[in-house]
Amino acid sequence: MPAKEKIYTIPVNDAFQSPHPCPLCDLYADLEASLIEYYLGPALMESDVRQSTNQHGFCSEHWAMLYNSQLNRLGLGLTIHTHLNELRASLGQSLQKAKFEEAGFMQRLFKKNDQPEEQNVAAQIKQKADDCVICRRLDQTMERYLDVIYYQYFEVPGFKDEFHDNKLYCLKHLAFMLENVPNYLRGERAKTFTEELIKDQLERWETLASDVEWFTKKFDYRYKNEPWKNSKDSIPRAINFLGSSPQLEGTGFGKVRDAEEMEANDER
Repeated sequence: MPAKEKIYTIPVNDAFQSPHPCPLCDLYADLEASLIEYYLGPALMESDVRQSTNQHGFCSEHWAMLYNSQLNRLGLGLTIHTHLNELRASLGQSLQKAKFEEAGFMQRLFKKNDQPEEQNVAAQIKQKADDCVICRRLDQTMERYLDVIYYQYFEVPGFKDEFHDNKLYCLKHLAFMLENVPNYLRGERAKTFTEELIKDQLERWETLASDVEWFTKKFDYRYKNEPWKNSKDSIPRAINFLGSSPQLEGTGFGKVRDAEEMEANDER
């Protein structure tokens, strides 16, 4: 691997040594948090950064994260102000020109490929609302991380074991790895990676389903005196798997609150 790429191996290796089931969720969350701090730090006064935030803005989720962090309200205000000015300049004239006209049947028939002005403006607004400079950087860096993962899977001794060791990749990141196989792997390596990943994950899906089922059975009086086995944290594990949520309020990767309360009530 080229020396310039080694900077990406450190966070990848740290994530795979974590006890959390989806290392890619950890990579994403850590990178996202660092980008929130970055765009509220001194960088927001740099011309190239401000030009990027003016042009792309942030998605609704990242606007909320920027505000809720309360790291730099003045800086956020300045960023919003210049972004609003950019929006007024780029969309204002189009909005003023847009007029709704109901096309007649013959007009729609012979000019079916023409798009009304108001629909063009609506598409421009939607594109601006969906654009996000943080999402763009997340996508770019996650692909770099994925390149490192593919490389180390075959070239670094012991990494394959870490890759499979008690890992339950969330649906989002499982799809992310599988859909990018053709972009980074060829021939026998592509086949090996895909088959080994799928086989391993299907086994872990079955284990997760069994754990969740046992958790629900523990609410049945007939199983009151049975052990919890590995089911106490099965609900947050399942939600992490289904929704790529590495941290759930009040639970994290620990025990489920309902299970603890139920067990405590049984002991009274």
